[in-house]
Amino acid sequence: MAKAIWRPHPKENEALAQRENYQKIGRVDQIWPYLAARYGSFTAVDAPHATQPERYTYLELSRKIEIAAEAFKTLGIQKGEVVGLFAENSPRWLITDQAIMRLDAANAVRGASAPVEELRYILQDSGCTALVIQNAELWKKLALNEKEINQLKLILQLEGAPSNGVISWEEFLAKGSQDKTSDAAFERGLETASSVIATFLYTSGTTGKPKGVPLSHSNLLHQIKSLACIAHPPAGAPVLSVLPIWHAYERSAEYYFFSCACTQTYTTIKNLKHDLPRVKPVVMVTVPRLWEAVRAGFYEALKKMPKSRQRLLKFALSNSKAQTQSWRTTRALLINPVKPQKRLLALLESIVRWPIHSLSSFLIWPKVLTQLCGGRLRFPINGGGAIAPHVDAFFESLGVEMLVGYGLTETSPVVGCRRPWNNIRGTSGPPLPDTEFQIVDIESKSPLGYRQKGRVLVKGPQVMNGYHCKPEATNKVLDKQGWFDTGDLGMLLPDGSLVLTGRAKDTIVLSNGENIEPAPLEETLLASPLIEQIMLVGQDKRQLGALVVADVHRMTLWAKQKGLVLENDLEASMADTKLRQMIKGELNALLANRKGSRKDERLMGVALVEAFTIENGLLTQTLKQRRDRISERDQSAIEDIFSK
Repeated sequence: MAKAIWRPHPKENEALAQRENYQKIGRVDQIWPYLAARYGSFTAVDAPHATQPERYTYLELSRKIEIAAEAFKTLGIQKGEVVGLFAENSPRWLITDQAIMRLDAANAVRGASAPVEELRYILQDSGCTALVIQNAELWKKLALNEKEINQLKLILQLEGAPSNGVISWEEFLAKGSQDKTSDAAFERGLETASSVIATFLYTSGTTGKPKGVPLSHSNLLHQIKSLACIAHPPAGAPVLSVLPIWHAYERSAEYYFFSCACTQTYTTIKNLKHDLPRVKPVVMVTVPRLWEAVRAGFYEALKKMPKSRQRLLKFALSNSKAQTQSWRTTRALLINPVKPQKRLLALLESIVRWPIHSLSSFLIWPKVLTQLCGGRLRFPINGGGAIAPHVDAFFESLGVEMLVGYGLTETSPVVGCRRPWNNIRGTSGPPLPDTEFQIVDIESKSPLGYRQKGRVLVKGPQVMNGYHCKPEATNKVLDKQGWFDTGDLGMLLPDGSLVLTGRAKDTIVLSNGENIEPAPLEETLLASPLIEQIMLVGQDKRQLGALVVADVHRMTLWAKQKGLVLENDLEASMADTKLRQMIKGELNALLANRKGSRKDERLMGVALVEAFTIENGLLTQTLKQRRDRISERDQSAIEDIFSK
């Protein structure tokens, strides 16, 4: 039976031992008095690109949280209530979040740019008694009726001049009183980890019926206490935060980095290229798309260099890639077993290539890394999808070890991650402390052995207790023993590392970390008379693609009306670039007009394919698509979509 349980490493034990003060803490919000007392003068957070730029030390941040908590209390927020928090990254978001937790209340979070229908659903489903919004524009878009407004004790606007009935940030803080922050406040939190709900996170919204995931303080504290196994930055280390703060991945990571007394700077996608060399982060949590963009930036810059310098860099990069790969093979840090003879040959190649690689690592790569990411990055932690092998190999060649993690909203989210000292490329690493992995047969649910592919189950303190008010959905994914069915397919290596091989569920995760439920989008697209069948693809890609089974007659007439004459049968025109572009435009227009549409729900490209039928094994007896088999049959078409 393949089962992975955390196996402590000497370096992990050392990192965990240094965080002894956090082992008994009872709530997430209790980290701030401790940090204020010991690192009060350290800069905690900086938001240079916010509408109203702000910067706070740990002492200032802790005091702001105390004041905000008192303000919420004065305005009637009580233990157990839920406050909607719809805003983007800022110190004010963090202060609000922690102040709500200080009262043993919870928040229901989402970004200000989310579809209005999704935000309104969250307000209703979570039973919010108060609301915090980014700005007046969002308040106008929400367009709550009088009855809905009257049900809210408080409507707080974080930035800008508020509308009637909405409280400004300055007015809100004025209602609080400043208590003295001391170690005594921290000591009050040294108790058994609380099962009180800290926050409600919602799974994919408009592309599938959202499910509320209540996470407790205990769930989130597991991340604060355990992520030291992956990265343990020193106090004052610069951190660059670019992902949405309300996302489970960024949120838990931020709590952890704050608990390390790091200095976190909020940036945006637009400002990331400028902020990387300016901030010089030691650690970052990212999605694969960001590193793809950084790598692309290197090659764009390379094209502008003199030919002689291009040749030098390409040769050095090629040598370093080969050297790091051979050294990896020598240490058997590969998914597949390595024979002794192959390891010996790899060792010889590594030795031969070492002098030039060493010289490049001393003279060239530090300058390149300084330009790309500041030159101090030690812990680039990736989540939200698999990182492409060529991106992984590129940064390893430059001396940066990508640490790829795995988790879900329902698991707070991190359950496993690659470690710097055992970084097997292509895996998601071994489990975190007190966390277990198990692989079971897809149909029978019986346990499987190592290197056997099946459904991935997870068990640990970070796993939710169940979906909010959805017992049937909970029973589908969580059994009585506490095993959570991730819906992913994978296998375990003997060292406990998890290799993800696919998804049992239909959710598509783009390379930017966005989850897309394809079924509602496919239903929208099937309204087109041009289409008989369609399947969306795009796992780990930056955009969606579509495999289209066309209505040949209607497609031919439609194309003719557009001025494009097709062959007698559509098969001969499947590769016609102009036709595919026309179809893509037609389908994207349908998606754009869909209620609650998002930019992530646009197609990068389409491919015309043969029908999905019961006879060819691509439909079940109940006419459901066998997505894995369709993807296998049309793999070349999928590759063609994303090669453009």
